[in-house]
Order: sequence, then structure tokens, then C-alpha cells
Amino acid sequence: MDRTKYDLEIKHHVFLRAMQRGITPDLIEITIKNGKIERFGKNYVKFTSNSVICVGEISGLKLKIITIERRK
Repeated sequence: MDRTKYDLEIKHHVFLRAMQRGITPDLIEITIKNGKIERFGKNYVKFTSNSVICVGEISGLKLKIITIERRK
């Protein structure tokens, strides 16, 4: 999957959860740009790095990041 083909949209919910969990916006950006990609379901994708997991939804040409969590 080529992540440069999609317009990236990060929901407000992601920033709220990131601040609650102590994740900086830099970590979110690094995870989306350089993280491992895993597709699941019909339209969902998961970006993983050493410390963060970002879950997104693909709809058309948009990639919406809908939640974030710390990796255990």
C-alpha cells in the first residue's frame, strides 16, 4: 500500500487520546510515515512502530486516522 496516494486526515479524537496517553504529535507523524502497515477488515489499516499504534479508515482517496494507542 502506498500511503502517499491518500490525503491524510487526523481526527480531533486522535489528538485527545494522544495527550491522555502521553504521545506527542511527532510520534504520530513518524508512525504514519515510517511505520509498518497492516490492513484488516475491508477498509481499515493499522500503522505500527515500536511504541505507537495508529488505526485508520480508508474511504475513497482519504485516509482518516481514527484512534491511537501505546504499544504494549
